[in-house]
Amino acid sequence: MTSINYTINTKFKRKIYGIIGAFITLMVPFFLIVFHQDNHLETAQSLCPLKMLTGFPCPGCGITKSLVYLYEGDLQKSLYYHILGPFVILFCVATIGVLSAELITKKEYFTQLLFNKKLAYGLALFLATYHFIRIIYFIKNHSIDDIICQSIWR
Repeated sequence: MTSINYTINTKFKRKIYGIIGAFITLMVPFFLIVFHQDNHLETAQSLCPLKMLTGFPCPGCGITKSLVYLYEGDLQKSLYYHILGPFVILFCVATIGVLSAELITKKEYFTQLLFNKKLAYGLALFLATYHFIRIIYFIKNHSIDDIICQSIWR
């Protein structure tokens, strides 16, 4: 009996954490808009550890800026910073909705889809290809001095 309660309790906690994580992901760009009216977002130092060490962006670099510009209504600038920004919003809203429905109805709806290996490999391949293209574009448009200035080694 204890193992069943533990499993149910663990699934419940994971769903709550998923809802909280999706909500925080949606709210952080909103707070950046509200508390940073001087629009220094484009020139501010990135908080990405990889970019701080190497000067090169990681695969997730730019998603927060993408969300900020999407919230401001600038789709072109949002897609410039990260092509997956709008999809992050859709994913977070869907996550909140589905996990809330699962908590209410006590049923699982998208478990098969979320743990699908083919989907995971496909998304990983897309992200790797997109990141490779971004790195080539980044190197083409920045000198070595610019790249070093974007790191902590400036």
